[in-house]
Amino acid sequence: MLNSEQIVIAYDAKRAFLNQRGLGNYSRTLLAQLKRYYGHNRYILCTPEDRHLYPWLCEAPFEQVMPQGVWSIAPSVWRRYGITPALKHQHIDLYHGLSQELPKGIERLGCKTIVTMHDAIFMRYPELYSATYRASFIRRNRSACERADLIIAISEQTKKDFISFFGVPEHRIRVVYQGCNELFWQDLAPQQISAVSKRYQLPSTYVLSVGALEERKNHVRLIEAMAAAHIDLPLVIVGRGNERQAQLLRKTATRYGVSLQLIENARTEDLPAIYRRASVFVYPSLFEGFGIPILEAARCQTPIVTSAGTCFEEIAGEGALYVPPTDGQAIGQAIRETLEHHEETKTRVQTALAETEKFRAQTIAKNLMQTYYETIHGHIG
Repeated sequence: MLNSEQIVIAYDAKRAFLNQRGLGNYSRTLLAQLKRYYGHNRYILCTPEDRHLYPWLCEAPFEQVMPQGVWSIAPSVWRRYGITPALKHQHIDLYHGLSQELPKGIERLGCKTIVTMHDAIFMRYPELYSATYRASFIRRNRSACERADLIIAISEQTKKDFISFFGVPEHRIRVVYQGCNELFWQDLAPQQISAVSKRYQLPSTYVLSVGALEERKNHVRLIEAMAAAHIDLPLVIVGRGNERQAQLLRKTATRYGVSLQLIENARTEDLPAIYRRASVFVYPSLFEGFGIPILEAARCQTPIVTSAGTCFEEIAGEGALYVPPTDGQAIGQAIRETLEHHEETKTRVQTALAETEKFRAQTIAKNLMQTYYETIHGHIG
């Protein structure tokens, strides 16, 4: 059934075209998986603009819908109010909002609707957001939860949060895990790893952290933890962010005597080699909806130290050391334990690698497509 019935699905694909971080990676990975395993369907990608960062999104089986006429003057307004009329004659079976919101009036098209909810960090940590942004985002999230036929949560943690914070009935929300770039499922030759090491002038051994340069990622505490635990290895942080946060990290590293290398322009195809060269991967984020870097590190067989009490246990299982992200001493001790207890570390690495099997592209694509069909045919709940 999944391979025989053609369906037409439209997406809010702004993040796929324009965002190079978490939501963009989620959207592109999802679309790439559907193209690979269910390319017989029609996929309509609605985006306010195209900066030509990802040309494959303009190839079959994808079709682009962009603002036309007066809508092109205000593309952000089009995304909220103009997508519905733009899809009026497309005869879509399903609309999937990939980033926690749905356009106004989409239900008038007579199609089924799904919205993906990534996290409720704005509810858990309101101090990280401006009052105006938070109020607007809460309103849009609540509206999407009320209007969607089905809500996809990217983890059990996110499912619990939306049931708790937004009162979503459990039967209307389903967990469909996300995956990571297919590059992380491929073998690397030693010469490839060596070439990447030279390209970025990586140290011979290092502690690695991957994630946007923002307060929530907890990089400052990581630097402090390494200094307190006397971890005599350089710290390599890969991630984009504003210069203010980058300067804060550099100043903190200088203050504590930690050798820090920030890589803000890493190419996606180089990331697997950067992971594989690391002695330990540390992801001390205060909170995430999923945590793709955990999956990436597990695929690269890099030992993992990460935060307890979030969704990360869903990814690595018993294959990581989990510590309270606000406890710098615990973070430092876990890094040292990973570096010094080799046999235990090897066992955890293999455990984490085994856990990644449930995140294979074909499995995730099948789960997603099954969810689409059940929603279209009214078999949810």
